[in-house]
Parts: sequence; C-alpha cells; structure tokens
Amino acid sequence: MAIYIAREATKLWRKVSAETSVELQLLFEKWRLLLAGLVFQYIHGLAARGVHYLHRPGPLLQDLGFMALPELGQDKGYLSESVFTFIFISFLLWSFHPFIYHSKRFYTVLLWRRVLAFLVASQFLRIITFYSTQLPGPNYHCREGSKLATLPPPHNALEVLLINFPRGVLFGCGDLIFSSHMIFTLVFVRTYHKYGSKRLIKLLAWLMAIIQSILIIASRKHYSVDVIVAWYTVNLVVFFVDNKLPEMPDRTNGLSLLPVTTKDKDGRTKEEIHKLEKDSKMEEFHKLLNGNTVDSTDRRQRVQMNGKHGEDINHTLSDATPNGT
Repeated sequence: MAIYIAREATKLWRKVSAETSVELQLLFEKWRLLLAGLVFQYIHGLAARGVHYLHRPGPLLQDLGFMALPELGQDKGYLSESVFTFIFISFLLWSFHPFIYHSKRFYTVLLWRRVLAFLVASQFLRIITFYSTQLPGPNYHCREGSKLATLPPPHNALEVLLINFPRGVLFGCGDLIFSSHMIFTLVFVRTYHKYGSKRLIKLLAWLMAIIQSILIIASRKHYSVDVIVAWYTVNLVVFFVDNKLPEMPDRTNGLSLLPVTTKDKDGRTKEEIHKLEKDSKMEEFHKLLNGNTVDSTDRRQRVQMNGKHGEDINHTLSDATPNGT
C-alpha cells in the first residue's frame, strides 16, 4: 500500500511540475493582461466605495420582486453570500484542475485571461450605470436611520484609496445597477458551460445562478432590476467579447504544445512552416502518382524495379515458347 501511494504521489508530482512549467511560460507572456484585469478589480472596488459617499437613503422603491418573494430577514442574509462563495470557490478549483487531472481542455492562464476580460467589460458598464443615477439602497444597512447609509466626507485621499476593505465592500451602498455578484456568477457559469465537460454540472450551475438571483432579491440586497439587467447585460458582454478574443487551443487531443506563435528567421510562423512542409509532401506524392519527374534516388529505384519486371517477363516468355522455334 505504501509503495502504491508513493508511486501515485510521484506521478502526481510529475503532472503538477510539467503543467506548472507550461503555465509559467504562458504567464510570462500574458502577465500584462492578467495584471491589468486584477488592477481593474481594485478600480471597481474604488468606484463602489466612491459612490457610497453620494448615496442618500430614502423609501424603498416599488419592486415586483419584493412583492412576489417573502423577505428573508437580516439574520438570513448569509444565504446568498454562501451560495456565491460556493460558486466562486468551485470555479476557482475547477480552473486549476489541469494541474492535477490527466484530461484537460484548456490552459489555466488563458482561461483566467478570458474571464478577466469578461469581468472588466461588465464592471466598466456597471460603474457607468450606478454613477449615472443613485437609487436608495434596499439593504438594511442602507436604509433611513442606519449609521452606515451615508459616509462622512473623507479626511484624506488615503481613506478613499484603502476602500476600508473588507468592511467597505460588505457594507457598501449606492452601487446597485447592476449586481456585482451576478456579474461574477454569470461569467463563471458561462465559462464553465463552454469549457466544462460535465453536462449535469452545467445544468446545476445554471440552476445555482437562478437560485442566487432569487436569494439576492429575497435578501433585499438589490432591486429586481439590478439582477435582471445583470442577466442580459453580462450574457451579451460575454457573447461579444468572446467572439473578439482568439479561441483557446483545445487540449483534448492530448497535445501539450504551447499555444504560442513563434517565428523563424524568415518571419514565418510554425503553422506556416508546417503547411509548407505538408504541401511539399503532397506535391511529391502527386508526382509519383502521375509518373512525373522525381528526385534521382526515386528514379534509380524505379529503373531497378522496371528492370526486374522486364527480366520476369522475358523469363515467362522463354518458358512458354517451344524449343527449336
């Protein structure tokens, strides 16, 4: 048993090491885009913190979702956060499964590069939207009478730049249209729907997104419009951005070659060189089929074969002819 565990541990270590080497090469090439996506996450948090200074509490707006769904109450607000945490951690772990599992369909670096592009585009639209019009927040800490509903003017720039993490994120107000939780949820679900392999998990992922939407409204963390706008905006953003980005290489064929375009000294890519070599081989093949001129080695082989066939034919004719004729 100990020998088996040691052997499997060695195999796993080799897989992780090989995959890490490949992913690091990709990271060294794509790090600028990944860093830009991560920096924008801070900018998005900074914008959400800034709009809190502009928020003014008021009476709740009329909402069909509030009428249809019973209010969960302040003590059950953790339900929507628990579902979101489960979705986030599940997607994070799945995105790194190529480091462990033998079957893999994508490179983790390229996948997160794509995910961050979807998030940045959606969050950029979100910032424009919630700064355009500030609605009175429906969450309990954003209502009239709450000390957290409004923020006093900042004493210095550092107070704003630090965004009071994580309290400032958990108890923010004013950043309503459209829901940030639904941005992450829908981006993760759509990404798994395209690159995941388990059909049942895909169906469960969409079901979790629907449950997340219902819980957000029932918890009074967002108006229904915030969730509905997120559903069609994020899906459209992912659709258009995904069509603009180059498609990721499919690794299901077992190849571990890097999807990196390299050029030779003449400026030709590996794909072009491979195509030229393939065309050259096909040209030689057609020449042989048509009896056209080929190289000297092939010609000598053909002459030898023709000579051999001639000797066989003469020998057959001599055997078939009567003596003395």
